[in-house]
Amino acid sequence: MKFLIVGLGNIGAEYAHTRHNIGFDVVDALVLKHNGTFRSDRYADVAEIKVKGRTLVCIKPTTYMNLSGNAVRYWLEKEKIPIENMLVIVDELALPLSRLRMRSSGSSGGHNGLKHIEEVLQTGQYSRLRFGIGNDYPKGKQVDFVLGKWTSEEQPLVQKKIKFAAEAIETFVFQGVSRAMNQVNITEISL
Repeated sequence: MKFLIVGLGNIGAEYAHTRHNIGFDVVDALVLKHNGTFRSDRYADVAEIKVKGRTLVCIKPTTYMNLSGNAVRYWLEKEKIPIENMLVIVDELALPLSRLRMRSSGSSGGHNGLKHIEEVLQTGQYSRLRFGIGNDYPKGKQVDFVLGKWTSEEQPLVQKKIKFAAEAIETFVFQGVSRAMNQVNITEISL
């Protein structure tokens, strides 16, 4: 059984560990947990990890957020992974920092990375894990907030939530999206 785990973010040092790049950070944590390493490959940094007999192809697209679909399509096809075995991890303004939300399908919710994946794959029928980043920013400052780094007050909660998100990915892989949704969507993360 093969799975494609996609963490969304933007390449470049200026974007590293920003709210918008939380998808990269979650996938990094998962790969590190299983002693994997990333290599640069077509459209993405890729790590293949084995977890209890399952193969997880973990990618961080190097296409920039708004062209993420190119990497997703390429790796789905190259690795012959069915779309129901794909999970995309993404930042979410509409959720508070204490929450994650998993869905088996849905709309892009205005997220450029998801929008492009939908366009390229011609469907919204794929699982996604939304990582709440909150929306505590002044009017007109959404871009600065999303592309900003976590505050020192937020960091401990973010680290705890990244660990929980990595576990949620494992639940998705071993128990399926419904079971993972039941666990993830009712949990409020706090320190």
